[in-house]
Amino acid sequence: MLAALTLMIRDEEGATMTEYGILIALIALVAFSGIQLFGINLGTLFRTFATTVQASSPG
Repeated sequence: MLAALTLMIRDEEGATMTEYGILIALIALVAFSGIQLFGINLGTLFRTFATTVQASSPG
């Protein structure tokens, strides 16, 4: 009984899965933040470009 309990305590498979879960969550958070920031900047860039094209078009 004590040997089985000791094996369960020393088993690190659950900790590894938890670490992977945390790592995936952090990667997703960074990716989401980067995409959101890039999207805002990209929208501003396209608006500026559209305004420039409209102002320089004849008529």
